Amino acid sequence: MAKGLSVALQGTNDFFSNFRKDKIFIGRVKSIVLNDTHPRFKELGEWNGLGTIEFDDVEKPAPDNQLYPIAKPLDTSFKNLPLINEIVYIIPLSNTNIGEIATNKTNYYINIIGLWNHPHHNAFPQNSNILPPSQQKDYEQTQAGSVRRVTDQSTEIFLGKTFKERANIHPLLPFEGDRIIEGRWGNSIRFGSTVKGQIEPNDWSSTGNDGDPITILRNGQGQDPGALGGESDKGWLPITELINNDDSSIYLASTQKIPLQASSVEYNSYTSPPTTPKEYSGKQILINSGRLVFNTTQDHLLLTSKKSINLNAIDSINIETTGPIILQTYPESNGGGVFLGDKSATQSVLLGNDTITLLQELIQILINLTGPAGLSTQPGILGPLAIMNTAGSLANGQLTPLLNRLQLLASKTVKTI
Repeated sequence: MAKGLSVALQGTNDFFSNFRKDKIFIGRVKSIVLNDTHPRFKELGEWNGLGTIEFDDVEKPAPDNQLYPIAKPLDTSFKNLPLINEIVYIIPLSNTNIGEIATNKTNYYINIIGLWNHPHHNAFPQNSNILPPSQQKDYEQTQAGSVRRVTDQSTEIFLGKTFKERANIHPLLPFEGDRIIEGRWGNSIRFGSTVKGQIEPNDWSSTGNDGDPITILRNGQGQDPGALGGESDKGWLPITELINNDDSSIYLASTQKIPLQASSVEYNSYTSPPTTPKEYSGKQILINSGRLVFNTTQDHLLLTSKKSINLNAIDSINIETTGPIILQTYPESNGGGVFLGDKSATQSVLLGNDTITLLQELIQILINLTGPAGLSTQPGILGPLAIMNTAGSLANGQLTPLLNRLQLLASKTVKTI
């Protein structure tokens, strides 16, 4: 019985050994096709070869300067391109000749192996002995089970022509139930939730209940990322998103209160001012960055609101257009109005065209009254005094309607102070 079990176990071990050898193995990336400057660009299919890697078998490294085998990305809809010296899984699978020779295989690569458990990079040098002493110690400690801790702000692993390691890039601290996508440079998407009672708090769990959803898109961890223990230069320490520090971010909240420090919160134009951004809790989307640009190329930019639209700035609010600026509202008697200078403005703005017309008529009457016709002293049927009386009576009859029209010059919509 024991002998039979031993044979069975041995057979199982042989099976998995053959599986690892024949079906899946690991390779160290030696190069990757990213553009037409790759030496084997034409040979590997030109632009159809984007993402193809040259690799070396980690268990059986090949001599230098040989033609390395290649592997294509397995998933072309989600690209997670490795760096040089990162380790990937290689698996032989069917290729475009499947219709002719079903057994014909091509190497494909899948997940990057997370040697350092860090989003920035997971590369390991083929020979760590060639590194400077400080970096050799770094890898020796890691191989002994310690966390890799780069303290001189650089490593000497070749990662590519343009990729330069930054030792202060931090991973995100996860919370229960989170799904997180992290880039290599402090850019990330967190599909998270409110999590109360955490030893390490976050910026979005002061209100609501455990499990209330939140989605955070962040680009750039900022200059002071707030790592655990306050040591932001140690890239192995995890951090959480900080809306007031991160370079650019979008928060999609459900019940959370996000402590955004808005640039301006002057709401003096309101009788009942809105809740400040840092105090509001509930369904909201917050966008925060050094600059925001909303642009349309074909149709309108529409801003609508259940309550008000507030434009709040420290320096100025400028409106420029090559077309008309139209402010349309109801008269004040119907709850509308345009108030200039203060929300309590009571002085009506005069209607410009009507005011000009009335003043023109008034000036013409005065001209007639004081001109040659009104002050003539030439002898005639009527003397000068009689002529003045006649002109005055005529002016009086014209001025009375003008006085009544004055009441019509005041705007029913636009008020000022």
